[in-house]
This record gives sequence, C-alpha cells and structure tokens, in this order.
Amino acid sequence: MKLMIVGASRGLGRAFVEGLCSAGDAVIGVSRRRPNDLMLPDTVSLDWIEADFGDPLKAALRVEEKAPPEFDVLIYNLGVWEESAFSDKYNFLDDIDESIVEMVNINIAGAILLLKRLIPRLLNSSQPRLILTGSTSGLRQSGRPEVTFGASKFALTGIGDALRESFRKDGLGVTCLQLGYLNTEDSLSVPLTEAARRGGGELVPVHGVVKIVRTLLNLSGASYVRELVLPAIRDERF
Repeated sequence: MKLMIVGASRGLGRAFVEGLCSAGDAVIGVSRRRPNDLMLPDTVSLDWIEADFGDPLKAALRVEEKAPPEFDVLIYNLGVWEESAFSDKYNFLDDIDESIVEMVNINIAGAILLLKRLIPRLLNSSQPRLILTGSTSGLRQSGRPEVTFGASKFALTGIGDALRESFRKDGLGVTCLQLGYLNTEDSLSVPLTEAARRGGGELVPVHGVVKIVRTLLNLSGASYVRELVLPAIRDERF
C-alpha cells in the first residue's frame, strides 16, 4: 500500500506517518518542513514533499510536481485555526481580516486546489481511499464559537460529499473524520493508557485515531465509512 499524508510533520499527521504502515508499504509525507526524528520500521519506505500552503496554489503545484503517478490512500490532515481559538479569549469581532482570508485560503482553497491535482493519481489505484480530517467544530450545533475555523471544517465535509458523488463510479471511498479535541502532546511512543489520562477524559489520544484509520484501510473495496464522529468521552457537547 502506498499512502500520501498531507499535514504530516507533527501531531496527528505524524502519528499517521508512524503508525499506519506495515512491512513493504510506502508513505509520502507533505508539510512545510520534513521532521528529522520520525520512527518507522526499516521495511517501510519514506519520501517527503516540502510545501507551504500559506501560498495554496504554489504549494499545490509543487506537490503535483513531486507526487508519484499513483498511490492508494490520500489523507488530508491540514488545517489552521484562529490565534485565540479554543480559549476564553476568542472573540470573532477581534479577528484580523487578513488572518481570516489566510485561513480560508489554506483550509478551503488549498484543499480544493490540491485535491484537484491528486485525485487523478489516486484513481489509478485498484482501491482508492480519501480520508479528510474534519472536526466536531464543523458539525451543526457543535457548541463552538470559532467562526472561520468552524466554517472551513464545515466546508471540508461539503468537499467530501461532492467528491464522493463525482467519483463514485470510479470506486473512490471518501471518509470524513469529525474529531474532537485531540491529545497531540503524547506521540505513539507513549503508552495508550498514559496518553488517555492526559486531559482527564477531555482529549482523544492520537493512538485511537490511528487505530480507526487502520481499520478503514482494511475494508474491502465493496464498502466504506462515510463519516465518523470521534469526541472525547467527557466532551459535554456530544
């Protein structure tokens, strides 16, 4: 299996790189910079494409130039949020106009421009899979006030719906992961029981997300998971 992971240098994206591959698999990471201390089995091949989605079109063109002619799985895990998001300091009226435009460009335009270029290569696979990392903030009645981030994650779900219909006849399985607050401080090297204690039940360890995605990738081509909502056990919004 050959996977490409966009937004792969840290947090959940890094966990995908380190945790999804089996012996003989190949993974291509995409991020602004390549990390130096990734932990993968020697039997897994690793390539990296450095691209900065602060300029979405330039980044999409660079990935198009460097990407392999075909791969089996594309995981889109890129997204930025407001500087004071998820804190008591957040106030939509204080958001700087330029930062709003930048977020929309990265989170929405960047996704569309990149997917337009990579889906033809993904469809060369006998069982193409696209996984979009959304957020519970993008769900209706999410209980979160962050306007631009919530809107961009809502848009990502819409992108997934449209792509699913556009390429259903080609067998493209499109899954939207609607994830709650994540514990991205503890990598896969930290035992799951220890990572699950951080946040007192209000954070989802990346270990669990990796396990779920591994299960999705082991499904046959006859089925797929359309959408999966994964909040923390003590997230009172859900």
